Amino acid sequence: MELQLQSRTPANTVTGYGDDYIEINEQKFHRPIFFRPEGPVSTWQVAGLKDITQASLIEAAGLIKKEQDPFAFLDEDGGRPRYDNAPEIVIIGTGQKQRFLPHEVLQPLLAEGIGVECMDTRAAARTYNVLMNENRIVVAALLLDGLD
Repeated sequence: MELQLQSRTPANTVTGYGDDYIEINEQKFHRPIFFRPEGPVSTWQVAGLKDITQASLIEAAGLIKKEQDPFAFLDEDGGRPRYDNAPEIVIIGTGQKQRFLPHEVLQPLLAEGIGVECMDTRAAARTYNVLMNENRIVVAALLLDGLD
């Protein structure tokens, strides 16, 4: 019997982490990053937790605004933005300690039914890998331990 290795689409996997780096697919990053299982690993333009805004969180989640219906203002939600490509969950790694973002920063994602979990970066990396291996639509946005 001949055995063949099944090739799988390469997925972004956290392969290591330390106080000053996060390693994705054996490539080290020394800045905050965000990524999905498929696609690029992007540098997150935040210096620390206090710099995370609605806009930076929407960017990390990879949300793309849907085409706006000109009559959307008549809907119950008042025509608030809708998004394509929404993940099921966004995992935010907050550095060495678990810290939480203000509700107003999370509001656009929560309003879309996107789960948001804040945890220390090491736990976030492990959780991302588990969810990614379950074929969940997950985004990881990870800060380094040395940042606020």
